[in-house]
Amino acid sequence: MVKASSRGKIAFQGDIGSYSHQACRSRFPGMTPLPCPTFEDAINAVHDGKAKLAMIAVDNSVAGRVADVHHLLPGSGLKIIGEYYQPIHHHLLAVKGATLKTIKRAESHVHALSQCRKFLRDHKIKAVVAIDTAGAARDIAQRNDPTVAAVASAVAGKIYGLKSLKANIEDEQHNTTRFLIMARKAVTPSPKSRCVTSMIFRLKSVPAALYKALGGFATAGINLTKLESYMVGGFFKTVEFYLEVEGHPQAPSFKHALLDLGLYSERIDFLGTYPADKFRFRGR
Repeated sequence: MVKASSRGKIAFQGDIGSYSHQACRSRFPGMTPLPCPTFEDAINAVHDGKAKLAMIAVDNSVAGRVADVHHLLPGSGLKIIGEYYQPIHHHLLAVKGATLKTIKRAESHVHALSQCRKFLRDHKIKAVVAIDTAGAARDIAQRNDPTVAAVASAVAGKIYGLKSLKANIEDEQHNTTRFLIMARKAVTPSPKSRCVTSMIFRLKSVPAALYKALGGFATAGINLTKLESYMVGGFFKTVEFYLEVEGHPQAPSFKHALLDLGLYSERIDFLGTYPADKFRFRGR
């Protein structure tokens, strides 16, 4: 496992002040955050040696999965070495002189806007998609328009000189984003530790293949926490699945489950086995 004090750079998608930036600073305070325009750029920064790690947002407890990220994981060439959960608390940020009554539009990342639907609807504020939360805050500050606000973090407001018209405007208090930590080389934890394994598998085109492929996990009592399907080559006949499992491939029960998965799969690609974040087990 990579220690929190590790030196070097950690790449993320977004601007300084974004939630991805905050996740980097919280999880790896000893590393230098490297902002990147897109998720692909963040992944490539690790490939090219510009960064040691990448912090990639994958899921949100309100808005669901982050679009396109899971399509990037199989071909990224990187390994997942950890996960991190970042609480998300949105602010409505605007320039001096603006009030809730003057704001007609709010700009932010599509996920941030979807996490604040009720607030924006109740205040009759039009949601406008931007590439990033912190980027939206920067743009609002530059335009100096009292009719437009940004949905972003309190940190972004301080960085770009904006005032918060309203704090904690997210629809749900549990609003949390899960990040995957990625590196060029795998860092596998002990089989005795609580861990998660991520993999991609492509099913054979036979009846009940998915049911039979996953049957071994059910028999072994292994918890599957994520299963998502994707078309292959633009056809509906062949399907790939992204799977997350609580467990270690070297555990005897996991090995038996993989036998069933292998019987009904054309291929299985392991993306990483990594320590499970304590946040994952809250409420259990």
